[in-house]
Amino acid sequence: MKILIVLTSHSQLGHTQLGNSEGKTGFWIEEFATPYYLFKKAGVQMVLASPNGGQPPIDPKSDAPENQTEATIKYKNDAELLKMMANTIKLETIKATDFDAVFYPGGHGPLWDLSTNEHSIALLEDFWAANKPIATVCHAPSVLLNVKNKEGNNLVKGKKVTGFSNTEEIAVKLDKIVPFLLEDELKMKGGIYSKKGDWESYVVVDGLLITGQNPASSGAVTKALLAILQK
Repeated sequence: MKILIVLTSHSQLGHTQLGNSEGKTGFWIEEFATPYYLFKKAGVQMVLASPNGGQPPIDPKSDAPENQTEATIKYKNDAELLKMMANTIKLETIKATDFDAVFYPGGHGPLWDLSTNEHSIALLEDFWAANKPIATVCHAPSVLLNVKNKEGNNLVKGKKVTGFSNTEEIAVKLDKIVPFLLEDELKMKGGIYSKKGDWESYVVVDGLLITGQNPASSGAVTKALLAILQK
């Protein structure tokens, strides 16, 4: 079993007047680390990719003491994985035919780059056309917004989805900074959006499309994807 993991290459929270660390974003460590170790335990082969290749930026807030988990601590001490992360493959070189599924961790970064990245969009369309599962968590469902199905309709149209909620965005005080509110955009594209309480684990599975609401949902998204692949 081989899974592609796609990470953001975007490091800035837009054109803001925020101070240095406040103005940085990237991928959220926990949303990568928890799935990575669950996939590894299941014997999955993984390839890491990003738009620019090389080391994807880390959201500094995900490295804060209050956001550490067993998986993030393990990640930071895993020399083999850190080397792999520093050398992600350029997204434009990746083919869906080489993989059984694709997984996108969140962090605010994808709102800026992966949501409109032509290689990511084409890749997701290829995965979908080949009936291969797509899993995203937190802000990563934004990568689906410009993806079309074979009929030329928005992929999320009529699909049950979730993602980082408006109330969670307001709670982290970035609702005026982000280029768009994910909950609103998913609804605007025709997605049937639902959510649980802020920071509660919540996963929606609609056929081969798996979405998770927030960082707490990353483990459940991974288990849902593995359940589909192991059928």
